[in-house]
Amino acid sequence: MSTQVPPLRRNQDFLLLWTGTALSNLGSHASAVAYPLLVLALTGSPADAGLTGFVALLPQLLLQLPAGVLVDRCNRKQVMIWADVLRALALGSLVLALLAGRLSLPHILAVGFIEGSLAVCYRIAAAAAIPNVVHSSQLTAAMSRSEIRVRGSAMLGQPLGGLLFGLGRAVPFLFDILTYALSLVTLLLIRKDLQSDRGGTRRQGGFTEGLAWLWRQPFLRTTTLVVAGSNLLFGALFLVLIVIADDLGASPSAVGVMLGIGAVGGVLGSLLAPAIKSHLSMRVIVVGANWAWALLLPLLLLAPGPYWIGAIFTLMSFIGPIWNIAISSYQLAITPDRIQGRVLGASGMIAMGGVPIGPLAGGFLLEQVGATTSLWLLAAWMLALAVVATVSPSVRHAPALPSAVTTGPQSASAPAAAAR
Repeated sequence: MSTQVPPLRRNQDFLLLWTGTALSNLGSHASAVAYPLLVLALTGSPADAGLTGFVALLPQLLLQLPAGVLVDRCNRKQVMIWADVLRALALGSLVLALLAGRLSLPHILAVGFIEGSLAVCYRIAAAAAIPNVVHSSQLTAAMSRSEIRVRGSAMLGQPLGGLLFGLGRAVPFLFDILTYALSLVTLLLIRKDLQSDRGGTRRQGGFTEGLAWLWRQPFLRTTTLVVAGSNLLFGALFLVLIVIADDLGASPSAVGVMLGIGAVGGVLGSLLAPAIKSHLSMRVIVVGANWAWALLLPLLLLAPGPYWIGAIFTLMSFIGPIWNIAISSYQLAITPDRIQGRVLGASGMIAMGGVPIGPLAGGFLLEQVGATTSLWLLAAWMLALAVVATVSPSVRHAPALPSAVTTGPQSASAPAAAAR
């Protein structure tokens, strides 16, 4: 006789994990807006702002594989706890230097790199933990709620970052420290193990096992490479849009609201993604998303003000969650738990590897050719990615999300990762 699975809203450990990560993300988005505004205020150089974004995001390229190994071989809850503690301490040093009038660009770069490195560890541990705190039949629903968390924290955190920066340059970073402290409390309250019983396999497997496994999956390999290209683009677009809004006379709070308006689309997409995914094939999602982005990018050139930019960005943001939930659910469903961290690290290294290059490229383009030409070049890049997704054989023969895929031994405390 089967036991009825309680709904996610009654799963205390999932709610604690969701809440803690949401708080952490909220503070990170607020400070992410504050970083370029702070550097622009200190140096007045878009190139310096781009360099700051590059250094903060460089761990996305360098540390995904080591972080995946760490998550697979260590207690995932402890990894997340230490990530929160150390990020708060790093930001504390920035706040103290800023209040003392001794903050320098190298100090900002160092804090950004440290915080970015710990964020990689936290993100992989949190994602790998999900199949161990929800029932296998609820994985897609859990991923949808996680996507809502990501988009919602961006929607609230980005305008909040601009608003808090307007109150004082240190305020958004103090807020970020507070969110890390609250996230720490939620982690300490989680009772369930965030990994399956790995026993003697805990330290087996090589450094690149996750990368090798991922590379043997043609569909995941192609989609990971395509999303790497689009992530590079959006990394550059973030800075380009801030500079365009600044050229239009937008205040820091208006810039934050502009980005927050764009994030509304992400929240709506996250809410509707499960229903949309059930009516669309994987191929339609992958090809359609890239063509929609390619067609929407040039419209940003016609926007007369920051809020119009935010409205267009809302449409672009609506598409991302549909892609993320479909691909992430499939990947988590078929990946063995013992290498979950390494596979997430491998896919993250490839998919996010272009992200640190984005702000650097955006800053360089802005210095060399200006905002309008930069946006046209980004639109051409997105068009090329859409063509690649359309003609790829692995996308044309994309798999369906499996109705039941086990990834490890079933247990009451750590259900196998499977999805419907």
